[in-house]
Amino acid sequence: MTDDAASRHTPVLLQRCLDLLEPALAGDGAVMVDSTLGMGGHTEGVLRAFPHVRVVGLDRDTQALELAGRRLAPFGDRFTPVHAIYDEIGAVLAGLGIAQVQGVLMDLGVSSLQLDEVDRGFSYAQDAPLDMRMDATTGLTAADVLNTYDERALARILREYGEERFAPRIARAIVRTRATTPLTRTGELVDLVRANIPAATRKTGGHPAKRTFQALRIEVNGELEVLERAVPASIETLAVGGRIVVEAYQSLEDRIVKRAFAAGATSSAPPDLPVEPETHAPYLRLVTRGAEEADEAELARNPRSQSVRLRAAERIRPTPDHMRGPQSGRRAA
Repeated sequence: MTDDAASRHTPVLLQRCLDLLEPALAGDGAVMVDSTLGMGGHTEGVLRAFPHVRVVGLDRDTQALELAGRRLAPFGDRFTPVHAIYDEIGAVLAGLGIAQVQGVLMDLGVSSLQLDEVDRGFSYAQDAPLDMRMDATTGLTAADVLNTYDERALARILREYGEERFAPRIARAIVRTRATTPLTRTGELVDLVRANIPAATRKTGGHPAKRTFQALRIEVNGELEVLERAVPASIETLAVGGRIVVEAYQSLEDRIVKRAFAAGATSSAPPDLPVEPETHAPYLRLVTRGAEEADEAELARNPRSQSVRLRAAERIRPTPDHMRGPQSGRRAA
């Protein structure tokens, strides 16, 4: 069904995203990249709100591309789906013959589709194979990580990516368990984590396996490394006056976005210079004050918005050569 994706997915902070993007998308011929297409909710909102805009939608998940493609078929050639990871934005646009875009939208983390499809193994609420790959056609699964990484590596992942206090204890239990029986199911992992977190701690902070599942998902998909490349690469695709809007759902993601935006919105001149050279002036303007959160109305409409942190920035001039990192793409004109 064409509306299958629409019935299964409510985009987070859609109206706020549209309001933030509107000044950049107002002109004829505007192009926006939805870097995390998912089931197409944000893209559908953009295509309806701005009838002259074209959207290029990226996703590494082939199932999401199929569902979103059916949902967005009525918009014809105003929508172009591409199977790609969002740090490949520069190469994707070059392949489409698009020099610059007026908007970039990134809705990070695991999608509604991935959470709701039990067999994908993203959810700790239902028993399923330990997969967790956003692109199910390639790469290590969560089971591969759990059954092959050494204890030190497992503890590091759980501590750094899941901010799990009991990472060493859980990692030790994983290695001990797999010595006799490999871990293959999410239910097995949930039971193991629960057994290795003190009962008093389990009473607060949500599901005891939440942090472990987050850490594994980030490791399996290389999410933080990809995001470190993707934010500056996305900024480099923006024309002057273009805007980038990013929705993050955990502190590690938000920190990366905040750092990249701050680098562009801060002078690179030494603080003791009496006059700032033009080449050191900021190339971004922060559109939001800090990270915006969902209000009560949004939370009532869409519970998955609970942890969202939204940031937006606008390109005000080309990036100076000395500020362009190795991941950056073409310079804005």
